[in-house]
Amino acid sequence: MDEHVRLCEDLFSAAKSEFKHLEHFYFHNFLYDRVWRDNRLRWQETTPTFDILHKYAADYRVIFIGDASMAPSEISMPGGSIEHWNEESGAVWFDRIMRTYPRAIWLNPVPEAHWDWTPSIAMTRELVGDRMFPMTLAGLDRAIARLRA
Repeated sequence: MDEHVRLCEDLFSAAKSEFKHLEHFYFHNFLYDRVWRDNRLRWQETTPTFDILHKYAADYRVIFIGDASMAPSEISMPGGSIEHWNEESGAVWFDRIMRTYPRAIWLNPVPEAHWDWTPSIAMTRELVGDRMFPMTLAGLDRAIARLRA
């Protein structure tokens, strides 16, 4: 995902003028029990995911941005995180987000034609209820329409 950081930063900058309230957080590979506000991912500067679930109302729209190209175990297994021991799988955390924020989507910078090549992309698409969109102008149009529905 490192090669996509600049594109994501540009997207966040553009989005700030389009949304009444915009908060953004970073995660590495997949969502677990904590996230960061800064892409330097310093461990002493984490935000517990539970805090996000309890701070922001269910009417918030959630947009995940990531290539979803990690080892499947990072999604499906406790301890699957490559950075720390996660007590619960990423899928469990993702399910909590999806149940709390039903208007959630995933933007993927990997070309859509390549999505079938990576098992973790298929797993993530399933977890997000097939609301994964390519990070292209047409993909953004479809994603925004889905968020508004």
